[in-house]
Formats: sequence, C-alpha cells, structure tokens
Amino acid sequence: DNEVLVRVRAASINPVDGHMIRGSWLMRPMGGMRKPKNTRFGTDFAGVVEAVGKNVTDFKTGNEVFGAKDGAVAEYICVKADRAIAMKPINITFEQAGSVGVAGVTALQGLRDKGHIHAGQKVLINGASGGVGTFAVQIAKAFGAEVTGVCSTRNVDLVKSIGADHVIDYTKQDFTKTDQHYDMIYDLVGNHGFSERRNILKPNGICVLAGIGGAGAHPETMGRIAGNFWNAFRSNFSKEKFVFYIAKLTEGDFGVLRDLMQSGKVSPVIDRTYKLEQTADAVRYMEEGHARGKVVVMVE
Repeated sequence: DNEVLVRVRAASINPVDGHMIRGSWLMRPMGGMRKPKNTRFGTDFAGVVEAVGKNVTDFKTGNEVFGAKDGAVAEYICVKADRAIAMKPINITFEQAGSVGVAGVTALQGLRDKGHIHAGQKVLINGASGGVGTFAVQIAKAFGAEVTGVCSTRNVDLVKSIGADHVIDYTKQDFTKTDQHYDMIYDLVGNHGFSERRNILKPNGICVLAGIGGAGAHPETMGRIAGNFWNAFRSNFSKEKFVFYIAKLTEGDFGVLRDLMQSGKVSPVIDRTYKLEQTADAVRYMEEGHARGKVVVMVE
C-alpha cells in the first residue's frame, strides 16, 4: 500500500556490487552470510512510475523518478514511497539520473555531514575523477568551497571541466607533499596514512574517508581497516580530525541532489553505458578501477 512500482530505464554499477558478487567477507553481514539475501544486484535507478499503492500521495503513474533500492539492475523495481526516491529533474536524462544513487549520496553526506563543509574553505578531493569524486567536486563547489582535485594525467581536463579550481596529477606529484594546507581532505582512495594527510591539514582541519578501507579478508585490507579505526580514535586527542563512514540512503538527500541538478550546479558524469544483457561487462569494467564518472546500464 505504501510502495511505488517503477519501470527501470537506467541503473548504474558501484564498486560495492563487485564485492557483493564475490561474497567479500566484510559484505556478508549485509548481503547474506551463506548466500545472497537478494539475487538481484545494483542500487541506483531511474525510471517511470507504473503503479502506486493506495496510501501513496507523493507520486503518481507516469512520474519520472530516480533513487536507490537493492536489486535495481532489473526491468522493474518496487520502492517504498517514503524511502530513497525523488522526482527526476526535467533537465537530467534517465542515463544521468540512474547514475546518482550511492555515489551522489556518499559525496553529499561526506562533505556536508562528516566534513561540515562551508563557503570559503579549501577542500582537497583525492579520487576526483571517479563516480563519487565527480559528484564531490561539483557539490563542494556548490557549497562555495575552493576545490583541488587529485587524479591521473588523463583525467585532469575532466576534473577541471566539472569545476575544480586546481588539479594535482598524482603521477607527477604526491599531494601530501604540497606546500598548500586544506580545511578538509575528502579521500576516496585511502592510499596514504593519516600522518601524511595530516601534514597538509590546517589546524582544526578534518580528513574524511569514504568507506572503511576495503571489503576483503586479505591481511593488507584488514590491516588498513584496523588502522583507520585506530586513526579515528587517535584523532580525538588532536586538533586535526580523521573520520570514515558508510553512506545511508535517505529520501531527504535525494531531494537535495534533485535540487542541485535542477539548478545546474551538479551534472552527473557518465563514462560508459551498457545494455542490460551486457551487465557482466559493465561490472568487469568497473572492477578495473579506472572509470571516469559512472558506469550505467540502460534497461531500454
């Protein structure tokens, strides 16, 4: 009675999908210990409302919507009307809207809720050309920050084109050895220790790491995760703070992202699109770790 049936037009692939498919140990408590709780994967979607429950008042048949729900890589998906779903901006395509979900909410919550971003701050984004990074650059600019993006040589022009004030090519320069200092480091890579990142933080600055540092049971991954917990605890006793987090998908944040896209302040970046029957290829490409923006599956 409180659900919306959506005919999916586009969905997108996230790194977590690969971890779920492989049954990474740290993902099993969420995805199923012995077998998957959900036999379909994917989270981000955009499509058209086909039917609504009798108690639904915010949506009606024919509405173009976007949001997030487990099992999104499918022809149809059923979503609770008071959860992670919102009207699609008219200036955004289904392809773009279907890419927002996890990446857009992760960037928004990391910058706003964990980093407490505000106008005039200097923010460095490590991993600025990826799915979350391309959203983060634009959202940080929308908040009025001065943004420095870190990426590889081939992505420098892309990161500049979405609004970064400065770009550091990590193949030529280690961003932790710059003479600049930042109010916030938003880290989507986690390839440096907190002590290195702290060197370029301003007094009372903060380093925000998206995720916990990995999802596998490899000793190196477990060591990195343990180190993040230790650094977060240790930063309670220093001026410079370190936090990490996993995003929570909420209806309100999809409304914020809708408004940012509607106003033109955020425009999703699409790397490649695949047909539904090519989903395995889409996952393989995402797993290579070099996507520029998002990888999208077009359902029709």
